Amino acid sequence: MSDVVEKTLTALPGLFDSQTGAAKITNRLKQLIKSITELTSKHEEENLMKQELSAMKEQVSSPNTTMKQMREVMVRAMYCEMLGYDASFTYIHAIKLAQQGSVLEKRVGYLAVSLFLSEGHELLLLLVNTVLKDLQSTNLIEACMALTVVAQVFPKDMIPAVLPLVEDKLSHPKEIIRRKAVLALYKFYLIAPNQVQHIHAKFRKALCDKDPGVMTSSLHIYLQLIRESPDGYKDLTGSFVAILKQVVGGKLPMDFNYHSVPAPWLQIQLLRILSLLGREDQSTSELMYEVLDESLRRAEMNHNITYAILYECVKAVYTIHPKAELLEKAARCIGNFVLSPKINLKYLGLKALTYVVQHDAKLALQHQMTIIECLDHSDFTIKRETLELLFRITNAQNVTVIVEKMLDFLRGCNDEHTVIHLVGKVAELAEKFAPDNSWFIQTMNDVFSIGGDLLQQDVPNNFLRLLAEGSESKEEDDELRLYAVDSYLTVLKGDASHLPQRFLQVMSWVLGEYSDFQECVDQREVIRLLTKLLDQRSVTSETRVWILSALTKISEGQTDLILDLSESLSSSQDTVLRQQAQELRHLSRDSQLHEWALPRGAPWDSMEVDSSLSFLDGFVSEALAAGAAPYKPPHQRQEELCEERALNLEPYSFSLPVSLSSCSITDRQSPTMLSVSSGISGNSTELSQKAGSSTVILEGVKRVWGKDGYLPQKETAATAPPVDKPSVAVQSSGQQEAAERTEPQPEPPTQNQDKQQLASSLFVGLGAQSSISLLGKSEAPPPRFRKKPRPHESSSSSGTSERSSVSSSRSSHSTTDGFLYGSLLEEEPATSISGVDHTPKSTTANGLGQNKHTDGDRRTNTSQILGSDMVIVRPNTIQDKYPSSVSSDLTALLPPDLKDLPHSDVTSLTSDPSLSLASCRVFRDEALLLVIFICNCTETVIKDVAVQLTCEELQTASLRGNVVDCLEGRSTSVCHYALLMDDPHTNVSFTGTVSYQTQPGHTNTLCFSGTLSTADFIRPLVVTTEEYGKLWLSLSHDVKQNLKLLTDAGDPLRTTLNALKDALQLHVVDIIGSEGIVACRLLSGAPCLLHCRVNAAALAMWLRSPHPALPDCILYHCQRALAEH
Repeated sequence: MSDVVEKTLTALPGLFDSQTGAAKITNRLKQLIKSITELTSKHEEENLMKQELSAMKEQVSSPNTTMKQMREVMVRAMYCEMLGYDASFTYIHAIKLAQQGSVLEKRVGYLAVSLFLSEGHELLLLLVNTVLKDLQSTNLIEACMALTVVAQVFPKDMIPAVLPLVEDKLSHPKEIIRRKAVLALYKFYLIAPNQVQHIHAKFRKALCDKDPGVMTSSLHIYLQLIRESPDGYKDLTGSFVAILKQVVGGKLPMDFNYHSVPAPWLQIQLLRILSLLGREDQSTSELMYEVLDESLRRAEMNHNITYAILYECVKAVYTIHPKAELLEKAARCIGNFVLSPKINLKYLGLKALTYVVQHDAKLALQHQMTIIECLDHSDFTIKRETLELLFRITNAQNVTVIVEKMLDFLRGCNDEHTVIHLVGKVAELAEKFAPDNSWFIQTMNDVFSIGGDLLQQDVPNNFLRLLAEGSESKEEDDELRLYAVDSYLTVLKGDASHLPQRFLQVMSWVLGEYSDFQECVDQREVIRLLTKLLDQRSVTSETRVWILSALTKISEGQTDLILDLSESLSSSQDTVLRQQAQELRHLSRDSQLHEWALPRGAPWDSMEVDSSLSFLDGFVSEALAAGAAPYKPPHQRQEELCEERALNLEPYSFSLPVSLSSCSITDRQSPTMLSVSSGISGNSTELSQKAGSSTVILEGVKRVWGKDGYLPQKETAATAPPVDKPSVAVQSSGQQEAAERTEPQPEPPTQNQDKQQLASSLFVGLGAQSSISLLGKSEAPPPRFRKKPRPHESSSSSGTSERSSVSSSRSSHSTTDGFLYGSLLEEEPATSISGVDHTPKSTTANGLGQNKHTDGDRRTNTSQILGSDMVIVRPNTIQDKYPSSVSSDLTALLPPDLKDLPHSDVTSLTSDPSLSLASCRVFRDEALLLVIFICNCTETVIKDVAVQLTCEELQTASLRGNVVDCLEGRSTSVCHYALLMDDPHTNVSFTGTVSYQTQPGHTNTLCFSGTLSTADFIRPLVVTTEEYGKLWLSLSHDVKQNLKLLTDAGDPLRTTLNALKDALQLHVVDIIGSEGIVACRLLSGAPCLLHCRVNAAALAMWLRSPHPALPDCILYHCQRALAEH
C-alpha cells in the first residue's frame, strides 16, 4: 500500500503545475477563444479555424514537438471539434499521448480519446494494451482514467480483454476504483449482457458496500436487471427498503445532500426499483408501505428535486399492491401539482394523473374543471399532456368529444412529432369506440388530412385492412364500405390538389375495390375522377401507381377510356407506370383474363399466399447449376462477416493475471471466438428484451381493479379511514402570493356553463360503471370494428365480449372527492349515502350535481375538494314523518360519515305549505359542508325537486342530492354542498332556490338565503415551535391590536387562548410565560400565525399571513369571541 501512496503523491504535483506547461496551455487556449469571440461573421471564423488547424497540423507532424506541447495541441483540437471543425489528424496523437505521457499527459490523452472516438472507431484497437497496462497500474489516477475510458468507448468485442481486470477492481481497497469498476460493468451489461452473467453475485456484494457511492452505482445495474426479471430479485426487497429508510432518515454524509434533500437521485432510483418489485405482489408491497409513507411525508419541501421525488412516490404507490391510506396521500400530492400556478408543476401533475388514471379513472373526476382549463392553456406542453390524459379515459360515451378536441389541437399544431403521435391515437380511438360508420369515416378523413404524409404507415394499412377483412357482420361491413365510397367521391369532386399523398392512396384503393358496390354510381365518373388525379403535378409517382391499380380493377367494360389513358402513359419516363399501362391495356381488352386476375367479390381469407416462393424453384435450380452462390439469411451473413473481422486481443508483452483454469468456456468466451458468440447472443438478447417489454404491457395483467374500483376497498367502505390534514408545507407562502398575483379574472356565467357542459361530456362514463381498466384498456365495450379471425388464428382469440349498453338512469356516476370521505363511495340503487341503510324505509333518487362558479376560473390555490362537480349523484330520502317546523332531530338524518364530525344546530331557511328547508353546517378539515334538509310537509308526492345554491364570494360544489326525482309524502331528503373561501370576508351571504312540481307541468319556486362567517372556514394549523418560527419569518402581511384579556381565572393568558381556540378552531402551539403562539389556516390553505403577549390588563396580539385580508378578518372574530365570552 505504501508503494501505491508514494507513486500517487509523486504524480500529483504534475496536475497542479502552474509554472510551465499548464500556464502555457491556459494562455494559448484563452488566446484562441478570445480571437473567436471578437469575430463578426461566420466566414471570419472559418478562416481563423483553417489557420489554427493548419498550425496544429504542422506542430503535431514536427519531430521536435514535446509532450507538453502535444498536450496543448490536444486541448485546442478538442475545442475545434467542439465548434464543429474536423481535427481527425490529431486522433492518433491523442492515443500516443495516452500511451507515452506522464500522468497529466495521460489525462489529456484519455480525455481526447473519449471525445474523439466512438465505439466503432478502428483506432480503438491501438488503445487496448494501454488500457490493460493502466488497469494493472498501482497508480490510482491511471487506474481511474482507464476505467473511465473503458466505460465510455470500449465496444462489446473488446470486453473480454478487460473484463477480468475490471472484476478484480471490485475488491480494490479504494472506493473510487470500486465505484468506477461497477459503472464499467454496468456499461458492459448494457451492450453485451451475456458476458457478465457470471458475476451477478459480485453485484450483490457491491450493493452491500460500505461506501454509499459504490452502493449507488450498483443500483443502475439492479434497475436494469429487475426491469427484465423482477421475480429473481424479490429477496432483495428488504435490502432496498432498508437503504431507502436510511437515506430518507438522513443517515448518509452531508456530501450527498442537494438543497438539504438527502441523496435525491438515489431516492428516485430506489423508488423505481421498489415499484417494479411490488407490482402485483401483496406480500412484497407490504414491506415497503412504511418507507413510501415516510418518503411522501419528508418530501414536502418546495424545491424542484422534492417534486421529482414526490412524482416517483406517486407512481410507486399506484404501481404496487394498493393501500388505501397511501392512495389518498398520493392523490393529494397529484392535486397539489395540478392546481399549482407554476407551469412545470402543473405539467408534472398532469403527467402523474395520466399514469394514475390507468389504475383508477375516477381520480380524473376530482380535477375535471382544472383539466378543462388546461385544454385552453397557453403552454403547448400542458395542452399536449392534457390530451394524453383524455386519451387514457376515453370510452364509448365520450369518444366524440375527446377526438374533436384532439383534432382541433392538431389543426393548429406545427410540431411533427406531436402530429405523428396524436393522429395515431385518434385513429386508435376511432377504430375502438366509433359510434357509427359516418363518424368513423369522417374522423379517419380528418386523420389523413391533418396527418398527411407524416402518418406512420400502419395507420392507413390498418384502416384498409379493416375495410378489406371486415368484421363478423357482413351487413355492417357493406354499409361501412358504401359510406366510404360516397365520402371519397364527394372529396374528389372538390379541390383535391391540397390533399396528402397517403389520403389519395387510400381513396384510390377504396374506390378501386368497392365503387361498384354503389349501384347509383357511374363507373365512368369514377374513372374520370381518378384520371383527373393523374394529371395533377402534385401527385407523386407512388400515388400514381395506386391510382393505376384502382383503374385496373374497374376497367372492365370501359375499353375506350382505358385505352386512351394507357396510350398517354405508355411514353412515361417512369418504368413502373409504363409497365402498369401495358397491363391495363391487356386486361381491358381481355375480359376473361381480367376476371381471372382480379376476381370481384373474392373473400380475402380464401386467398392463399405462397410464402416459400415455390414457384421460383425452377429458376433457383438453374442458377445454382450455373454456379451461383446459394442464398444466405441476413443473420448468417452477419455472423460470417463477424468471423472475418474477429480480433486477436491477447496482449503482446505480458500475460493476463488470470489462469486458463479460471477462464473456462462456460464462464467467458475466448478472444478469438468473441465476435460470433457475442454477435448472436447479444442481438438475440436485445430482441428478447424488446419482446419482453411488449409482453409485460399487453399480457398477464392481474385484475385487481374492477368496474367499481379496487375490489378489497368495498369491505372498508362503511368505515372509511381518517383523512390526514393537508400539509401547508407543500405550498409555501411565496407560491400562494404568486397564485394570488396570477389569479385569473372571473369569467362570465355563460363561459363557465360551457365549461361545465364540456366537463359533463368529457368525463361521462367514469363513475362506478367505468369501463377503464389497467393500462388504459377498455373492458367494455369492445372495439366497434371486430376484425374477422384469420384461418391460422385460434378460435379462442377471436371471441370478444358483447357490447354493454348501460342506461344512464341506472349507472352510478358518484365521484365524491376522496379527500372529503377518505375512500371512494360506491353507491348503488336503494342504498343510503354511505352505502349502509340506517333506516328500513330508505330509498334513493337520481340527481344531477351542478356547480355554480360565479367567480369564473378555478383559482390556483383552491383545494381539490372542488374537483367532483358535474357528476350524477344520489341523495338519501328518509321515509319518516316530521313536522314542517324545524327540529333538532333532523341532525339524526345526517349520513353516518358526517354524524361524528363537529356541526352546528339545524336552522330554518324557508318554508311554504308544501316544502320546508333547513340547514346545518358540518366542519370538515378540507371544507365546510352545508347540509340542506328538504322536508315534504304534505301527504302527496313531490317530483323534480332541484336545489340551486349561489354565492359570489365562495367556491361551491354540489356533492350529492341537489336533484331529487321523487320525494314521498312526509319524507325528508338531504343534499350536500362543499364550500371554500379563497378571499377572506368577515361575513358572506348565500342565496338559493328550490324548484319542484306538485302537479305535472306546474313548477313552484321557493327562495332561501343564509349567512356564513370567516370563522366557519378557519381550521387549526398544527405545527411545531420550530416550524412556526420559520413560517413567521416568511409571512409579510401583519396586523397588531390590543384585545380584551379574560382575567376571571388563575392563568389569564391560557384562559383567553383556550376561549379563542374553542370559538375559532385555533391551534395553540406553545405558551411560555406571558407569551403564547397560535396557528390557524383558511380552508384554501392560507396560514395565519398569532403571537399573543400579556400587556398589563390587555392581550397584545400580532397576526401575520400571506393573505392581506386574512389577519383583519381573524382579528374581528377574535374580538367578537372575547366580547361574547
